[in-house]
Amino acid sequence: MLSKPDLTKGNLASIDFGNFGIEDIAYIKAVMIDGQKVHAIHAADGTPLTVVGDRKLAFATVSQHEMQPVSVH
Repeated sequence: MLSKPDLTKGNLASIDFGNFGIEDIAYIKAVMIDGQKVHAIHAADGTPLTVVGDRKLAFATVSQHEMQPVSVH
């Protein structure tokens, strides 16, 4: 488990900023693969996690893993 950054000092190191929300947020983006519109799910740091067939399923998948889904346009 990653440690939470100390925000009380007013400084946020680049590594902390990159890890901010990594265990809590997943990004969902519509993409085209082989001519089909699908939805890619990425971790907060941009790591690809999976691809699913529709937006509703993407949000359900993220929520099921106790993360907050966020749309990326």
